[in-house]
Amino acid sequence: MDDPRGWLRPGPAGDWLVETLFDAVPDLNFFVKDRRGRYVSVNEALRRRSGAQHKRDLIGRTAAEVFTGEAGERFSGQDERTLRDGAELRDVLELYFGAEGEPVWCLTSKWPLRDASGAVVGLVGVSRDVPAPGDRAGDQTGDFARVAEALAYMGRCYDRPLRMPEVAARAGLSEDSLGRLVRRVCHVTPKQFLLRVRLDAATRLLRDPALSVAQVAHACGYSDHSAFTRTFRAVTGLSPQAYRQRMGPSGDGNTGVLT
Repeated sequence: MDDPRGWLRPGPAGDWLVETLFDAVPDLNFFVKDRRGRYVSVNEALRRRSGAQHKRDLIGRTAAEVFTGEAGERFSGQDERTLRDGAELRDVLELYFGAEGEPVWCLTSKWPLRDASGAVVGLVGVSRDVPAPGDRAGDQTGDFARVAEALAYMGRCYDRPLRMPEVAARAGLSEDSLGRLVRRVCHVTPKQFLLRVRLDAATRLLRDPALSVAQVAHACGYSDHSAFTRTFRAVTGLSPQAYRQRMGPSGDGNTGVLT
């Protein structure tokens, strides 16, 4: 095939070759969008994430129309930057909330699609849910055994300032080795893992009405309340207070999934 972008074109039956290929990858969400940010191709994993009954229910809709609330607005904002500026998005760690209100972490990447003149005509992207280290079969030995102490240390001590050289030293690793092993086992960088641990703790603590947002920030390793708020909003699309109001002590609320 002379033009590799031809792989993104529908075939005679209206199917997209790459869509068919990505349907066979159940843990990876795949999508193609047009110049206006509307889905033109999605795989089965994305259909399941969205809560839609059929893939066709997503076609022609924007992320803000598919994923309600702040999650959809955040996804659409990313699309607008890629479509407007041609900016690539690589392995951005994000948090969204599942059908039961549980926090789900994912790594998202997006790339612009260009025509022969170089103009941006759409985008293609993938997003992979990131399992907890203990969820991975076979992680009890080998690479996970070598890095488990570092992960456990971050899990115990996320409530205070941590630097990666310190974490690596606790595991008897160089900082480079720590980064390589954590990425291999957890599919995120050590800093992303620490961020995940802290914000997982924050989402739990924010459901306790007896704790102020400042107390939650301090308990999660943030000495600066405003820095905690900025980070929480950037990752979840919600301020800590908005998350608290939405989820409440029972965990009910709008999860950002198509209904």
